[in-house]
Amino acid sequence: MRIAQVAPLTEAVPPRLYGGTERVVHWLTEELVALGHDVTLFASGDSRTSAKLEAIWPRALRLDGSVRDANALHLVMLEHVRQRCDEFDFLHFHLDYYPFSLFSRNSSGFVTTLHGRLDLPEHQPVFNTFSSVPVISISNAQRRPVPQANWVRTIYHGLPEKLLAPVPSKPKYLAVLGRIAPEKAVDRAIRIAKRCGIPLKIAAKVDRVDQEYFDETIRPLLDPPHVEYIGEISDAEKSEFLSGALALLVTIDWPEPFGLVMIEAMACGTPVIAFNRGSVPEIVEDGLTGFIVEDETSAVGAVKRLAELDRRAIRGRFEQRFTARRMAMDYLAAYRSLMQAAAPRLKVIRNVE
Repeated sequence: MRIAQVAPLTEAVPPRLYGGTERVVHWLTEELVALGHDVTLFASGDSRTSAKLEAIWPRALRLDGSVRDANALHLVMLEHVRQRCDEFDFLHFHLDYYPFSLFSRNSSGFVTTLHGRLDLPEHQPVFNTFSSVPVISISNAQRRPVPQANWVRTIYHGLPEKLLAPVPSKPKYLAVLGRIAPEKAVDRAIRIAKRCGIPLKIAAKVDRVDQEYFDETIRPLLDPPHVEYIGEISDAEKSEFLSGALALLVTIDWPEPFGLVMIEAMACGTPVIAFNRGSVPEIVEDGLTGFIVEDETSAVGAVKRLAELDRRAIRGRFEQRFTARRMAMDYLAAYRSLMQAAAPRLKVIRNVE
């Protein structure tokens, strides 16, 4: 199958450090190529892929200080895809609602995976207007605010089976991984760790828009070595970081669409203690791969129960549920289903004597 993967230009594919969507696009693209498909990746020029790379801009926009209007370049990319759409059997977008208007007027088969939150008021008119455009959710919880959307199926993220793995280690600390922002509520994780008397290591990036939150809310709570801010880490560093953790704390305060860090922890056999928000009940199996909690007090209680969990079983559930190969096979099934539904039907007329 000739497939176009259309990624955001914000980060390279894969990103150098943080970048959930671009990382998932990379894993999916590589698996599709490994399965024998002819894949073209529309992305920034500093992307690395075994597919054919169609570079729209020389470098990731987050790293290019000369770019002030990212929408302009994404508009250009969509037009490039439109001009070449006859070269592909299927188009897969990862650009939220940006392709809806242009490609709903095009005969090419396409789908969009929605990677972000959908609970904002301005999302309602978008999905009311484009209620026939096929979309894929990354959790069932993500769908709830916009039931009027044309949901094709839910496909959970997956990462390469051998990318992260348990490293022999004696876990000594609690961990936070990903991004520091108000909706991630890292201050909760700090309070939980302090109440448990266990060190906390925070490996996370701080976006420019969240710098004030970090400076005013999180920085005053840092207390090395009891509460240590490590900064952003790469995939190569995650196995050791997560394997050394008693648990990953996911203290979110928003409707998390998926939460890639949770399956990264599972890949290392590390339990996840997560607040009951958004996708969490779909990803964490309470009492098996971690604990789902309602507040800081129940999180403290969950930390005390970590000895009940089998880290080998956690890794096993990752292999069963959250690999990139499983994700790619699910997407191929979705592509074929949409192509079949769009194929012209021949009407058989029977002559009646």
